[in-house]
Amino acid sequence: MPLPPAPTRRASRLAKEAFDAPLRTTKRAAAALAEVADDDAIQPAAPMQAAPAAPARARKSSAKASPQNHNPQVSNATAAAAQSLARQRAALLSPAPTAPVTPAAPAAKPVAPSSPVRATAEPAAAPEARRGTRKAATSTPTTDTPARTSKKQRVGQSTLFVLDTNVLLHDPSSLFRFQEHDIFLPMVVLEELDAHKKGMTEVARNGRQVSRTLDALVAAQENADLGSGLRLDATGNKGSTGHLYFQTEPLDYQLPTSLPQGKADNQILGVVEALRSHKKGQQEVVLVSKDINMRVKARALGLPAEDYQNDKALDDGDLLYSGALALPADFWDKGGKQVESWQESGRNFYRITGSFAQQLMINQFVYYEAPGAPSLYARVVEIRDKTAVLETLKDYGSSKHAVWGVNTRNREQNFAMNLLMDPEVDFVTLTGTAGTGKTLMALAAGLTQVLDERRYTEIIMTRATVSVGEDIGFLPGTEEEKMGPWMGALDDNLEFLAKGDGGNPGEWGRAATNELIRSRIKIKSMNFMRGRTFLNKYVIIDEAQNLTPKQMKTLITRAGPGTKIICMGNLAQIDTPYLTEGSSGLTFAVDRFKGWPHSGHIQLARGERSRLADFASEVL
Repeated sequence: MPLPPAPTRRASRLAKEAFDAPLRTTKRAAAALAEVADDDAIQPAAPMQAAPAAPARARKSSAKASPQNHNPQVSNATAAAAQSLARQRAALLSPAPTAPVTPAAPAAKPVAPSSPVRATAEPAAAPEARRGTRKAATSTPTTDTPARTSKKQRVGQSTLFVLDTNVLLHDPSSLFRFQEHDIFLPMVVLEELDAHKKGMTEVARNGRQVSRTLDALVAAQENADLGSGLRLDATGNKGSTGHLYFQTEPLDYQLPTSLPQGKADNQILGVVEALRSHKKGQQEVVLVSKDINMRVKARALGLPAEDYQNDKALDDGDLLYSGALALPADFWDKGGKQVESWQESGRNFYRITGSFAQQLMINQFVYYEAPGAPSLYARVVEIRDKTAVLETLKDYGSSKHAVWGVNTRNREQNFAMNLLMDPEVDFVTLTGTAGTGKTLMALAAGLTQVLDERRYTEIIMTRATVSVGEDIGFLPGTEEEKMGPWMGALDDNLEFLAKGDGGNPGEWGRAATNELIRSRIKIKSMNFMRGRTFLNKYVIIDEAQNLTPKQMKTLITRAGPGTKIICMGNLAQIDTPYLTEGSSGLTFAVDRFKGWPHSGHIQLARGERSRLADFASEVL
């Protein structure tokens, strides 16, 4: 085997410092390690790669040297020194256990074990990766603590409602009608409440009730800061999970100069504008007012405003319970085999099952009308699971079953008369347009049960004294004399019932009947109803659409044992301010009493007064 050629240059010897590398480092490497330990100023990896220059030059020189001049001990010592230095640097450059850092992807390069120079230079990328991770952590939003997260969720879901004074005076319990949302009361609202609390009117009573409610909330949370809000559920209203805030400091706002600054409504608008600027991005602020003009001004200023909706039993009057339901045209074809029928006390009963039975309510009327088929008119008397029992009705349209000489003329009137004459039904509501016979049927049924059947002792009739036009002033006389002008409908119907066609022919008979009827009918004013109890009375509440839900509750709770109450009205003729079809006391009663076994409701559809009245009610 031929020998290799002789070297052209003499190999340089390894310096003595290379053998002492495990114990000593170069000045540049020491400076880099010091900077890493300080962890504030981390140098780039390039200068650290240039630190072990002496071993690299030695390795390059030895590679060019001949095999005869190559010293294996020197080479092994150099590799051991380089690996020891790499382990020391890796230990210093590794992150603390409390803050693990994943090195950057470019730094994770495979290192050949036969290259001690790369082994010493590669760990220098770890500080750079650690610094990059820290920068990313500061620029990317981190996950909040559980407390902060829950607060953000509450702010995102809840709304801050600013209540106008008229909302509190309209419904004293409105503070507890906003569920999880928050309420804000400006200082001017408290001033207006103080100004309206004097007197004996309904508004004054509501103002005093609101003041007592606010005092109870403050007393239940004596140590609470009013600026931080009071919990609305502190007094037992568990459905209200929001907070009540008072205006505890002046708020800066700017309104157009055209709005007088001293007016209370404009000050409330300014508070809403200031709160929207303060809560921007945190919570929505909405004004709640019963005043239409104030809501219009708020929207003109770009402020959200809403009406108080909680007092409305229904959002749409068309959704009001009618009390009657038509059977499907294929009712007998599909469900005829599952219908059971029997007779009891001269009445026919039917038991039906299926999905249609689940839609029914107690005392609801059903009817089936189809050409060429027998008609069915029945009332639901029992509901159990998926079955319902229907009872056929008494036909008051026949002359044999006339009530004080009055016969019903249409389907809905017959339904209403069955309710009026049933002793098991204690509460009846009748709605319909003018001329549908509400007052006439109620009076005829009352006279029959008072004078003929002796079921009740007397008839008590009252109504809401709300004028259609301007008030004519004070009325002279006693309570009944003062109520006389309001009872024109009673006089008109009594004139019809007492004439010869009503069952008592002759002049003497009519005079005697008038005196007898007048002696059994009492006219009372609603202003003196509080605290009374009616025993075995037949109470008629006429024009009930003008009553508020609170007034309706006051009248209905006057009923004692054996008393029957009939509420009548036309929801299209509401004269009371701030009342609508959805917030009327009559609508409230119909919606709350539906399905009760001792109550019933019928919406009369067709007028029977005259063809002129019927046409006028449709086109005017």
